[in-house]
Amino acid sequence: MNYRKVTRDDIDTLIGITSTDRVFTEDAINEDYSRDELSADERYPEVLVKANSTQEVSRIMTYAYENDIPVTPRGQGTGLVGGAVALFGGIMIDLNNMNQILELDEENLTLTVEPGVMLMEIMKYVEERDMFYPPDPGEKSASIGGNINTNAGGMRAVKYGVTRDYVRSLEVVMPNGEIMEFGGKVVKNSSGYSVKDLIVGSEGTLGIVTKAVLRLLPLPKTAISLLIPFPDLFSAIETVPKIIKAKAIPTAIEFMERDVILAAEEYLGMQFPDSSANAYLLLNFDGNSKEEIEGIYENVANICLDAGAEDVLIADTQERKEAIWKARGAFLEAIKASTSDMDECDVVVPRNRIAEFVKFADTLKEEFDVRIMGFGHAGDGNLHLYVLKDQMDRAAFSDKLSKVFDRMYEKARELGGAVSGEHGIGYAKKPFLKDSLGDSGMSLLGAIKQAFDPKLILNPGKVCS
Repeated sequence: MNYRKVTRDDIDTLIGITSTDRVFTEDAINEDYSRDELSADERYPEVLVKANSTQEVSRIMTYAYENDIPVTPRGQGTGLVGGAVALFGGIMIDLNNMNQILELDEENLTLTVEPGVMLMEIMKYVEERDMFYPPDPGEKSASIGGNINTNAGGMRAVKYGVTRDYVRSLEVVMPNGEIMEFGGKVVKNSSGYSVKDLIVGSEGTLGIVTKAVLRLLPLPKTAISLLIPFPDLFSAIETVPKIIKAKAIPTAIEFMERDVILAAEEYLGMQFPDSSANAYLLLNFDGNSKEEIEGIYENVANICLDAGAEDVLIADTQERKEAIWKARGAFLEAIKASTSDMDECDVVVPRNRIAEFVKFADTLKEEFDVRIMGFGHAGDGNLHLYVLKDQMDRAAFSDKLSKVFDRMYEKARELGGAVSGEHGIGYAKKPFLKDSLGDSGMSLLGAIKQAFDPKLILNPGKVCS
């Protein structure tokens, strides 16, 4: 790909489109913009532009397209696979200034937002108005634009689904600068290809989302969590299909081991309600009354006890629930704080094969003499396994990481799984995606990219480009 380097004239043009105080170059670009949460390599854009409107994004893209300059869109930078890293320099568009909640439509149960609105702001806004936005990724400071671009799922996916299920329409700036809208407030739509659903999860490689209409639900009136200790992780995970088969659909089913809980306790400086067992299931149930969900969770508690659970701890007060879920939300940061560097395998397998995958991953610890910590969404088969660098030198860690990941992703394919459950591909997981899809699959993705972006200027080097 022959991209043109940014010149002084280009910078002046970008200042003309925006303003002097929103265009940054060289040392004025903060180090945060060179990487995301886990990307090891630092890659700086040649120029950073903070956009305030769809029209500004459109004019920047039109100019970049006409002049063969690569463009990387960026939100909060909380990704884990390098999706918002400027691999080829060029222009980075920071969308965080576009952070307005534009409309709450109570009749159609929709919320219209700009891409820079943070997930936690959306949740707070709608819940204060007795409404509910179900997608619940662990990183609540992520922008909704980032959630849309990775099709984020999170802990409530087992009952409510993922981000794609809650996007009614998108305003998108195309690579050539054209502004288009896909979808609408309608509930049903069979009008040709669903381009909206293709944009969701495309990691900013097909277009830049500048506005989204999100689907809302009425807010459940009550919720109860169960923390269930097990003697080992395998017996815990093997219980999950029994819960699902019993037609008891919790809002969330999470699994975790004791070492992750201890890391979270140290990181947060607070005690988890129980950390004596080797493994846990954490379940949440919601509904419109305590009576409505009591029978459901009591049945699940009995299933777990029959499967070997050591106890069932009920968190039915706000204080207890917050203590448990605060610790769960800190797992990633706690693991990061426990080591010098790490990388993640965000694999997804059929939920009845989770235990088999976890047992396999456990054998890799001894085989490669490496520390692996993890947790995950047992209800939808999405595992987050982290290979830790600790005291290894960079070369040794890179070698072991590659070999461990090769084995993990190969096992996931064998079990009917996929490379990423919710964090995307970016540039870090591209080799594993190719192994999974093969040449024909990658060619199809490339053809889609080419149809949207014939000059390959938008977020190049990611997913399939």
